[in-house]
Amino acid sequence: MSATRIDLLKNHPATTKAMMALENQLRAGTLPITLKELVKMRVSQINGCAFCIDLHVDAARKQGETDRRLHLLAAWREAGVFDARECAALAWAEALTRLAGTQGVPEAVYDALAAQFSEAEIVELTLAVVAINGWNRFQIGFRAQPANAAAA
Repeated sequence: MSATRIDLLKNHPATTKAMMALENQLRAGTLPITLKELVKMRVSQINGCAFCIDLHVDAARKQGETDRRLHLLAAWREAGVFDARECAALAWAEALTRLAGTQGVPEAVYDALAAQFSEAEIVELTLAVVAINGWNRFQIGFRAQPANAAAA
């Protein structure tokens, strides 16, 4: 395991404050916290951000999310444990995270999302994807270690 390169909070508190403003906007939203945590975990899995996966697994558990669903998140399409709303949100999160490889978001992904969420909820969900992709890039780039990495 490589050592942390940069401590974001210590070295640039203004950037941390800006990122936390996004998080505060998400907390003020109407979408269930567990849904936002699933989205943040799935995006972090795609990006390979151990720090964020660890953080959001803990947060989801505190909100009542089950270990079974957390373990099956990487295979959510096949798992059969996520409802239509969650599946639409996860597909949207994946499409937005993988924009470079897909040349945009497929119409079918948006249509499934729009069938489950209001326009305001879609904006909120998109903000969650934007925020976690940003956090992933800071944490991966700066080699942030999961909170319990030393104990392992």
